[in-house]
Amino acid sequence: MQKTLVMIKPDGVRRKLIGEIIGRFEARGLNIHGLKLIHLSREKAEELYSVHRGKPFFEMLVDFVISGPVVVMVLSGPQAIEVVRAMMGATDPLKSQPGTIRGDFALEITENIIHAADSEERAEFEIPLFFNEEELVQSQCC
Repeated sequence: MQKTLVMIKPDGVRRKLIGEIIGRFEARGLNIHGLKLIHLSREKAEELYSVHRGKPFFEMLVDFVISGPVVVMVLSGPQAIEVVRAMMGATDPLKSQPGTIRGDFALEITENIIHAADSEERAEFEIPLFFNEEELVQSQCC
């Protein structure tokens, strides 16, 4: 089973899409191992998006993700990273297909509802940013 980190961004939380988004992942058969509603610090957001440091959109991305609460979760399943990325849709919501999370709920690239690790290496980096081992349910109970 592959694990990945998923974050519902402030726009998704503000628009009350938490249940809808989690429901889509559960309906697809992914397992929830950890789930939190938090407010990111600037430092944590900068660490999460460190791969984008130096790019023109870095500060805007960090400012947005700390603008309100987010939901972070660890999901697992066969090829979980690929499954989640496909369900999210393209980073630019205008290029996302209907039926994807961004295709159904987002209109702007700057507020695109959701973040998820894009590789096993990134998932291994991102999960411990938000969860320690004691906070993760190891069984596939949920």
